[in-house]
Amino acid sequence: MLNGIYDMEDGIVVAYEELSKEELLQLKSDLEAQFEDVKAQNLHLDMSRGKPSTEQLNLSMDMMDVLRSDSDLVCEEGVDCRNYGVLDGIAEAKQLLADMMEVPKDNIVIFGNSSLNIMYDTIARSMTHGVMGSTPWAKLDKVKFLCPVPGYDRHFAITEYFGIEMINVPMTPSGPDMDMVEELVSTDPAIKGIWCVPKYANPTGISYSDETVKRFAHLKPAAEDFRIFWDNAYSIHHLYDDKRDVILELLNECVKAGNPNMVLKFISTSKVSFPGSGIAALAASEANLEDAKKYMRVQTIGHDKLNQLRHVRFFKDMQGMYAHMRKHADILRPKFEKVWEVLDRELGGLEIGTWTKPLGGYFISFDSMEGCAKAIVAKAKEAGLVLTGAGATYPYGKDPKDSNIRIAPSFPTVEELAVAVEIFVLSVKLVSIDKLLEA
Repeated sequence: MLNGIYDMEDGIVVAYEELSKEELLQLKSDLEAQFEDVKAQNLHLDMSRGKPSTEQLNLSMDMMDVLRSDSDLVCEEGVDCRNYGVLDGIAEAKQLLADMMEVPKDNIVIFGNSSLNIMYDTIARSMTHGVMGSTPWAKLDKVKFLCPVPGYDRHFAITEYFGIEMINVPMTPSGPDMDMVEELVSTDPAIKGIWCVPKYANPTGISYSDETVKRFAHLKPAAEDFRIFWDNAYSIHHLYDDKRDVILELLNECVKAGNPNMVLKFISTSKVSFPGSGIAALAASEANLEDAKKYMRVQTIGHDKLNQLRHVRFFKDMQGMYAHMRKHADILRPKFEKVWEVLDRELGGLEIGTWTKPLGGYFISFDSMEGCAKAIVAKAKEAGLVLTGAGATYPYGKDPKDSNIRIAPSFPTVEELAVAVEIFVLSVKLVSIDKLLEA
């Protein structure tokens, strides 16, 4: 591929904006020839979703052999895990996920296989029955949610599904714009919650600073039923042993701030063991958990205790889980580094895009020139590369600047990624040149 650095006679990196129309047209002609060569290869590459690779899934295959027909299937409470009972999760699984969430075991309730499902149920219950005795949201004239952007599309899908108005809150290097959050939450009683991915956020990879977490804990919402939906999906998903983001534990901070009921924490092992076959939990105050159990007693007699038991016997404790996650990191790290290598080499200094370099999580966030994201995604698709849809990281699928693209390096092989990112940067260059030629 043509090097991302446009070599003038002096060999200096020149931003695309500084090139003449004639130089841009010549560069475009060269790049289009390369693009046609790529199209002719009839490639089928996918960087659209943050799915674990087959190699990652294979790490947990021994879990399938932990429980056998002759295994002791009685949990610590003395309950046969094949039968009904233990509504809030078996004790040993609660301890494991409590350690994962950095909260006391008594502040944990284990649900099924998906934290997203818990979040959906929590919103649905709030709509029909309110929050701890408050007016059901469905009976209110207006319900609003704050949405840090760019953010997780499935969070936004839940609130949109229930007709909840979503308000964009810009992300900063230390988390959501807290001046804006504090102002909105304190003045508008219709604002009932905020979505947060506090560690290695989807898609930016940003982790919230201590100051941000403390400001969350000290919020003074106008709505008594306001809740922080704290989706700590990537809490142990580090890429490096020697470089890790650490965030304050919010539930404890809320207790210290006199707001024990304000946060609902969610987690799962979906990207630790098997997506769709993990275990998920809610951590919250005793009052919040009792409120949740009221509907749980109607909804179920108990979630999958055999799967809970399977996870505990496979991981044993947090040290076992940490050791397991280092194996995940060994697979993911070269993929992220390959993406960064190509982006740095091909786009560095051209001033047609910026990108994040997180220390963990599953995504890299790319910001193109304004008005280019949709065209870049479409261009890449022409060459056989599927990306997350432009706009997906914003409520209603509408990125006001049409600039953000989520890159998901986890699923392809390193070799496939090298090709995929070359296609991506080629698409970025061509679309950016067209944008500049329009000016």
